[in-house]
Amino acid sequence: MQVTVRDNNVDQALRALKKKLQREGVFREAKLRRHFEKPSEKRKRERAEAVRRHRKVLRKRMEREGF
Repeated sequence: MQVTVRDNNVDQALRALKKKLQREGVFREAKLRRHFEKPSEKRKRERAEAVRRHRKVLRKRMEREGF
């Protein structure tokens, strides 16, 4: 990943880098890999994430349709 520094503005470049890393999920991945996750816990977490995503899609759809 690459971020350019313009006009010696390192703070702005760091913010841009952090935003890119956040979007890619690097911080989340690092947090998950700190400790071993049992396969059953992984399945449970992934299932909960899928439910959360699905509910979010439904919520957005309801807002668009005006319910």
